[in-house]
Amino acid sequence: MRPAQSGTVTGYKEFEMNLSTAPLRNTLQSTPKPSRKTVDAFTRTLHALMALCFTGAFITAESEVFRLVHLSLGYTMGGLFVVRLLWGGLGPRQVRWSALWGKLSGLQSWVESFKLGQVAWRQGQNLFLSLTVVALLLAMAPVVLSGVVTEQGWTGDWMAEIHEFFGNFMLLAVLAHLAGVILFSALRRRNMAKPMLTGRIEGAGPDLIKSNHVGLAVLLLAAVLSFWVWQWQTSPQGQSGAGFGASLGTGVATFLKAQSDDD
Repeated sequence: MRPAQSGTVTGYKEFEMNLSTAPLRNTLQSTPKPSRKTVDAFTRTLHALMALCFTGAFITAESEVFRLVHLSLGYTMGGLFVVRLLWGGLGPRQVRWSALWGKLSGLQSWVESFKLGQVAWRQGQNLFLSLTVVALLLAMAPVVLSGVVTEQGWTGDWMAEIHEFFGNFMLLAVLAHLAGVILFSALRRRNMAKPMLTGRIEGAGPDLIKSNHVGLAVLLLAAVLSFWVWQWQTSPQGQSGAGFGASLGTGVATFLKAQSDDD
């Protein structure tokens, strides 16, 4: 009988120990990982709007049905480009032109090190992403300007060809940027796109931004939405009194019918 009692006592002590350590274990599991702010809300909103405008404009480039959508997104992208230029001089240190130039300034030394077989892979990854950003920004102005000139009919069809060329070039830059983010995230085992979505990165340390600029982000979003509404209200579709949903449905039906006829 004594061995049985000894086992019972041992089991009771283990049960009591589990009860005493359970709150501590639950606290450790529920404690959030430390993180710090790296990208403000205005920068993230600007980035998202620019990505949305380019994607939508590229998809609707060949569609007469969604021509108004294409034009509106193109004009919006032009305005956002101007905002990005200003933000590069007035915004936080991380998004200023000086920061981008600082990364690109190491390109020559990296190439020389690469020739000597001394490859700094992390620096090379940062240089690649910076170069794709520069390519995007350099292509944005010609895309918008050539689109405006083509729409106004100030030149011949050759301007439309230039518009298409820079649009395709910008698409390649976008794809290269996305491929770099995905590949380098896998190599570093860290989601490099997360800071542009949440504004934070994991890890202890001070925040890299002093203000989140939420008010500016809301103002930017409101300005873009107001412009889209104004574009719709001043368009022939909007002035005809047709509802947006009905016009959109008719446009989609016409677009799908055109595609089926082509097939």
